[in-house]
Amino acid sequence: MLCCLFGYSRQAYYQHVRIQEQQALQEDLLVQEVLRIRQTQKRLGARKLLVVMSAFMAEHGIGIGRDAFFELLREQGLLIRKRRRSRPQTTFSSHWLRKYSNLIIGFAPIAPNQLWVSDITYIHLQEGFAYLSLITDAYSHKIVGFYLCQDLSAWGCIQALEMALEGNLVHKGLIHHSDRGLQYCSSGYVKLLQDHHIAISMTQQGDPLENALAERVNGILKEELLEVVYPTFATAQTAIASAISVYNHQRPHSSVDMLTPVEAHTKTGELKKHWKNYYAIKREKEVWRV
Repeated sequence: MLCCLFGYSRQAYYQHVRIQEQQALQEDLLVQEVLRIRQTQKRLGARKLLVVMSAFMAEHGIGIGRDAFFELLREQGLLIRKRRRSRPQTTFSSHWLRKYSNLIIGFAPIAPNQLWVSDITYIHLQEGFAYLSLITDAYSHKIVGFYLCQDLSAWGCIQALEMALEGNLVHKGLIHHSDRGLQYCSSGYVKLLQDHHIAISMTQQGDPLENALAERVNGILKEELLEVVYPTFATAQTAIASAISVYNHQRPHSSVDMLTPVEAHTKTGELKKHWKNYYAIKREKEVWRV
């Protein structure tokens, strides 16, 4: 009825929505790549970034002009300024979908299925990329859901969430935490969470520490258990399933009393951490020095 009132066909409306979603996903991917490069070249300017990222954009089929690229960096606070340092965001959030508040500030789970954290990382293939959606239990560090997808659509995230729900039937009072990416704000993903009465929490300021566990799990998989490049998508699927099985069942974690995630997932109460917080120690020494 609304389409008729405004003189547009339903087909034109839905085509326009699909184009907007695709553009938002591509911009999200560009921002992620800029942040990755800036980890080692923190002051690399926008013009040089375009040169460095040319092969990356060609592999992903992304076409963007200089002015549009500059505007994207400006919107995300990623332009390098001489006097005033901007605080970059970790995800593209300039979309029209609803974003949710951060519910986990100061929250420490004391049992499984109280807090799940989600993230997406890309896997290198010989021809292009695949995209791995992960859901990790914040208490046990067990990967409870995962799915490797050939694109950046919300479908991969939804499949990972459905896997997590099927394997963890009791999740009363559960909080789901993620960044503010388009996939996690999509109607399908939000509806699945709401249908299971799961509270929705999202990062606010683009600080990686707001979703540190999800970033850490990505790092462990890539640094310790996965290859740098896979020849085919099917090969990557098999390898990732095997790597996650090793991660969950064989690798002990210093953050959960040197248990494997599967073992920790059967516990309750505070788990001993076998690592030192060097930042806290340094801060304590500075206080004593004063």
